[in-house]
Amino acid sequence: MSKVCTIAWVHGVVQGVGFRYSTQHEAIELGLTGYARNMDDGSVEVVACGEAEQVDRLVAWLKAGGPRSARVDKVLTEPHQPGREYVNFGIRY
Repeated sequence: MSKVCTIAWVHGVVQGVGFRYSTQHEAIELGLTGYARNMDDGSVEVVACGEAEQVDRLVAWLKAGGPRSARVDKVLTEPHQPGREYVNFGIRY
């Protein structure tokens, strides 16, 4: 099993609907580290690090629409090499 990090930008109605908190819950359930934060353009940035299969599961959850209160229009992802190692999955402000 290999450890990977992915950065994702989630676009749509994803701010003010509990998206970061739901993403945090899903990521913790999957054993991932990283963060979710609101961006100035209305998107949410998600960095997820952990076993490749678990990161893929979180990305699939994001692409499926996340929490029911959100509306995801598109998710852009790319491999990520963070400048630090995350010890948990947090919410950034």
